[in-house]
Amino acid sequence: MLPAALKKQLSPVLQNGFVLKRAVFQPCLELYPMEEWEALMQRINKLNRFKKKNNDFIRRFTAGVKVVEIDATGRLLIPKDLVVFADISKEIVLSAAVNIVEIWDKDKYEQAIDDATVDFADLAEEVMGQDDEAHGLS
Repeated sequence: MLPAALKKQLSPVLQNGFVLKRAVFQPCLELYPMEEWEALMQRINKLNRFKKKNNDFIRRFTAGVKVVEIDATGRLLIPKDLVVFADISKEIVLSAAVNIVEIWDKDKYEQAIDDATVDFADLAEEVMGQDDEAHGLS
């Protein structure tokens, strides 16, 4: 069941459906609004399929992809194979990640946050602290 606040935020895209897939870097699921998924697939479709690494990437990236809908009561049915992949047991966490929603097993999410806390300052500096010149802030 989606929380009411999240359902309200997603209301402009609810009727178009969603794509649910395995995450690339974490043991969680990613819920893409259909428009976001289609934009991503346009980028992926530009890859040269005659390069083995591109073909391997496309196959693995799209493995287990499911088109899903959120029903009138705000429920999302997660297919069994994706429940197994994300090791979802009882409680879940829905985490907004810019243009997608991550779906985590609660314990795995808390572990990932705890693990990331140690390195977050270095990560923040590396990811966000390098763009001074690009933004004319030097």
